[in-house]
Amino acid sequence: MRLLVLLCAIAMPVVAWLSQTGAFGPDQAEISNRYPTLLVAAGYAFSVWGLIFLLDLVYAVWQATGDRRQDPLLARIAPVAAVGFALTAIWMPLFSAGMFWTCVIVIFAALAALAWCALQLSVDAGRGRLLAWIALSLHAGWLSLAAFLNLAQTLVAHEVLSSSRMLGWSLALWAVAAALLLALNARMRGNPVYTAVALWGLFAVWIKQTDWPLAGSTTSAWVALAIGAALLLQTAVLRLRQRRLG
Repeated sequence: MRLLVLLCAIAMPVVAWLSQTGAFGPDQAEISNRYPTLLVAAGYAFSVWGLIFLLDLVYAVWQATGDRRQDPLLARIAPVAAVGFALTAIWMPLFSAGMFWTCVIVIFAALAALAWCALQLSVDAGRGRLLAWIALSLHAGWLSLAAFLNLAQTLVAHEVLSSSRMLGWSLALWAVAAALLLALNARMRGNPVYTAVALWGLFAVWIKQTDWPLAGSTTSAWVALAIGAALLLQTAVLRLRQRRLG
């Protein structure tokens, strides 16, 4: 199972590279531009995938070697982490193929898998598990936002909801996203890595939406910023509480 984690971690950047070369069809940026939404982030935000893939790969090598092979917690999360990595890799060619509803299922499943791993490690990140905690918290944090961006684009692509009056349903998505971010962060006792990558994405949404011609974009931009502020405040309070209890 440890080897499977490593193989899946290798697969993610390989598939990402193939995706960018057009091996599976249009790349993610091209498809995203076809379906503008009030949740889309500035393009630079997606560069975080490079860091995510790197840390996941380092974690995968680390957990498969040395004394870590005997760690019961790392053994317990290994199959779930492998599933999260595999789903992340599978999502990319599916998105290029325009299988948007399948992508929504895949990305939320990947989020569930990696958020579970991050939760387990947040409860007991000691005994040399810091690397695993950082890598999986970063991946889960980004998916916690990216999943809702993917869902918004799918709703537009399939014309499920109005593409000319998007503010109402976009605010509903923001409300669910905020609830999820805050709930997971609370369960993880104020995870600074999870918070940091979510803030990275939310600020990129603010950057994009403040200069976006869609109706309601300014409101969406400030909602994203407000969610980021609430998440940052929650993390600060929870970390302070942990210090006092410690």
